[in-house]
Amino acid sequence: MNKYRSHNCNELRKDDLDKDISISGWINKKRDHGNLLFIDLRDNYGITQCIIDKENRYFLDLEKTQLETVIKVSGKVVSRSGETINNEIETGEIEVVINEFEILGTCKELPMPVFSDQEYAEEIRLKYRFLDLRRKKIHENIILRSKVISYIRNEMIKLGFLEFQTPILTSSSPEGARDFLVPSRLNPGKFYALPQAPQQFKQLIMVSGFDKYFQIAPCFRDEDARADRSPGEFYQLDLEMSFVEQEDVFNVVESLMINTFKKFSNKKLLYDKFPKISYADAMLNYGSDKPDLRNPLLINDITEIFTREDVSFEIFKKLVKSGSKVRCISTKNTKDKPRSFFDNIDKWAKEQGASGLAYFTFEKEDQLSAKGPIGKFFSHEALEKIMKQTNSEVGDSIFMACGKQNDLEKITSLARDKIAKDLDLIDDDVFAFCWIVDYPMFEKDEVTNKIEFSHNPFSMPQGNLNEENLKKPLDILAYQYDIVCNGIELSSGAIRNHKPELMYKLFSIAGYDKKQVDEKFSGMINALSYGAPPHGGIAPGIDRIVMLLANEKNIREVTMFPMNQNAQDLMMKAPSDVSEEQLKELSISIKSKK
Repeated sequence: MNKYRSHNCNELRKDDLDKDISISGWINKKRDHGNLLFIDLRDNYGITQCIIDKENRYFLDLEKTQLETVIKVSGKVVSRSGETINNEIETGEIEVVINEFEILGTCKELPMPVFSDQEYAEEIRLKYRFLDLRRKKIHENIILRSKVISYIRNEMIKLGFLEFQTPILTSSSPEGARDFLVPSRLNPGKFYALPQAPQQFKQLIMVSGFDKYFQIAPCFRDEDARADRSPGEFYQLDLEMSFVEQEDVFNVVESLMINTFKKFSNKKLLYDKFPKISYADAMLNYGSDKPDLRNPLLINDITEIFTREDVSFEIFKKLVKSGSKVRCISTKNTKDKPRSFFDNIDKWAKEQGASGLAYFTFEKEDQLSAKGPIGKFFSHEALEKIMKQTNSEVGDSIFMACGKQNDLEKITSLARDKIAKDLDLIDDDVFAFCWIVDYPMFEKDEVTNKIEFSHNPFSMPQGNLNEENLKKPLDILAYQYDIVCNGIELSSGAIRNHKPELMYKLFSIAGYDKKQVDEKFSGMINALSYGAPPHGGIAPGIDRIVMLLANEKNIREVTMFPMNQNAQDLMMKAPSDVSEEQLKELSISIKSKK
């Protein structure tokens, strides 16, 4: 028998009554009833209630033992009386009468309690992450993460994918986020980069003749923290397939997501076949390429209405003449909402930096009219046109904004979410997946007017491109796609461009000459020149998948040892200073800021 325990703290049941057992764990909680001391002993598996009376020679020692001390308890399993049964834990019908105990690991005064899930400041939680991870909720989140990764790995192997590991030390890439750089001791003045993703390597695996690859890949990006993104590092399910079209990738990923989310959550899936929404439609109808499809509200473009003679809302009419657009959101049956509901949304929009949201409600007595501050500026014919275009009815309300397209998309996207929450339209017990497809290959930088890749420079453009089409780069669509769930982007992917000559042409549009492409992407472009198969892939984020399954709002709650917002590990005190000797070895000197 193991010298520390015969059972774990979630194992004992009524079948074990009268057995002499030993269990070990952390003192989760103590309740002193004078003559009796109750101790909840916790390990990775669960909790067992232990009891010791005042006559026991260990009573006083246990009474003064600090919470979170690691102890071994030996004793007898007894039945709890009916009124003391605890149905919230699996060992709730029994307790252990302590005969002996031994301290295995002492504990100092705690900086934060472990037995509750009370919110604590991020600084305390991250500095003492090893204590934070003992708490029930986050402990279960990390176990869930492990189970999800194991399940995904097994599913990928069942689907015929082979697991390979790609290099962690690689070359810096000119595209994407900032790289983490690693100085080379053996090559003074030169640097490796930690991979932002295994993008080039997984394509090279396909060129090497392997048909289906995956790995649970660590990725590194020197970027700011967000609720759905850890600073520094994250993990993704990286996969690539040869001889495939876009639909083949979709079939694999949809099946995997459906099976994973059904296994690890009781929430419903809104769609068993994920809708495909073009990037252009997503930006028009949702104001975002990460739409939350649990939200039934849609955005409509009603710019044309403001060119009519029978519309006299001059502020919007003047802006439309100068090139602005008008977009609106229709809300169902809001005629009985108080004026404060509408005014609060208008006030909220101004707080977001917009000029506000104009609004009215459709009414009808003899003929169609609009109630609200701007209702009088629209004829009944114009209102009928808006009603038809927005699929509205009498009693529905319209919120509208006017501005340049990018600003308009931002505020209407936020307003769509805000209004839906205020009207309680979002079902939190649902997962709504979709694909965003048909991304533009290029975009124009608003500041420099330079043509840049909009998504992934290694993507295959759609259609048979000729010289005439290449002269209109902003019209070129790519086989690029994102998978989105509940407004969170889980992944980007693409069918890859495996044709070197086409790649040179596309890179030239973004300002790279042949020499630069050969220098920056030498491994990739060289490999593609030796017979590359058509291939494509995607890389769903593990952290975000687990965040959704655990019903958490912040990725920190599903990451074992995350950094803080400033990309610092408060527990291990990283990043840290290094010695002059180490710097000298690397041929590096640090320039102090003046």
